[in-house]
Amino acid sequence: MAHPKRKTSKTRRDKRRTHYKAVAPALGVCSNCGSAVKLHTVCGECGYYRGKLAVEQEVTA
Repeated sequence: MAHPKRKTSKTRRDKRRTHYKAVAPALGVCSNCGSAVKLHTVCGECGYYRGKLAVEQEVTA
């Protein structure tokens, strides 16, 4: 295996790592109930996706 010829400096290492960061997920609004929903995902509150029922929700009384 190849070995590095010189130690990678902290500056060079940190420059490479600048793109490794957490990104907030894109959120939209559910067209049925109005809750915040991750895009391209079924609503966890009501089970609707793009205006149509996708998942039956159990009724808790």
